[in-house]
Amino acid sequence: MSKASVMAVVCGFAGGLMGAWFLGHLAGLRIPQLPTVAAAATQQDVIVARRIQLIDGAGRSRAEIAMSPDGGPGIFFYDSSGRNRLVLGLYSPAEQEYPFVVLNDTHQQAAGIFRLFGGQETPVVVLKHGGHDRSIYGLNPQSTDPFLVNYSGNGRKNSVFGDF
Repeated sequence: MSKASVMAVVCGFAGGLMGAWFLGHLAGLRIPQLPTVAAAATQQDVIVARRIQLIDGAGRSRAEIAMSPDGGPGIFFYDSSGRNRLVLGLYSPAEQEYPFVVLNDTHQQAAGIFRLFGGQETPVVVLKHGGHDRSIYGLNPQSTDPFLVNYSGNGRKNSVFGDF
């Protein structure tokens, strides 16, 4: 294309914009803004994926929405060292898909679990150390009566109140 042709196209475009502005100004109309790229993009109502990752500025995975290996959906949160520290999810279908929240220690072992359990879906809090239950508090899944059970370092059960 010659310089004259390019100049004609540029001048025609600029003249069109100025004409539109001028007509709008004379008519007291407001000229609509040109849409931004984000506004021009089509909106999706559904995203389908097997896993969605949230990464930090260094490219490390810090959170993800995914299916756990046992088949339950979850939201997994990782610390800056890549350790799984928090999980929100549902247990597998084999465990009636009860909802849970798990707090993991720096060794990625569950330190605290809050979940529903049993036919009446009663809440239970399990406190753990080193992979071993140390204290369980909740409502009995059969009677809905409260209970508290502690376990000594050697695993011996000691009921404080209620039955579990």
